[in-house]
Amino acid sequence: MKGDDIKQRTKALALQILHLTNDLPKLYGSQVIGRQVVRSGTSVGANYRAACRSSSNRDFVNKMKVVEEELDETNYWLELLAESHVYCYDKIEYLQQETTELLKIIVQSIKTTRRNHS
Repeated sequence: MKGDDIKQRTKALALQILHLTNDLPKLYGSQVIGRQVVRSGTSVGANYRAACRSSSNRDFVNKMKVVEEELDETNYWLELLAESHVYCYDKIEYLQQETTELLKIIVQSIKTTRRNHS
């Protein structure tokens, strides 16, 4: 998969998370989780873009590890939202699938870079 495709997907993920969190009920717990998922979910794309501008393969891998961590954290917050039943599960499920797919792509990219440049 091309880097521009991942840039578009991570941006789309951030936008979808923003839309989701704007629709969350104004309950304390859902708002706290909403802020957390916004932080991690929007940082995925920003960190991926930083990785694309890496100065070395080692720098690329380090920055991609941050992307991996942010995707995993985003998935965690989405799981909490889904399991708390404060929002429509179908909308959360799509985001969970997308974060899982992106996570697999990022992990594979890290492995490939390490294998090809070790």
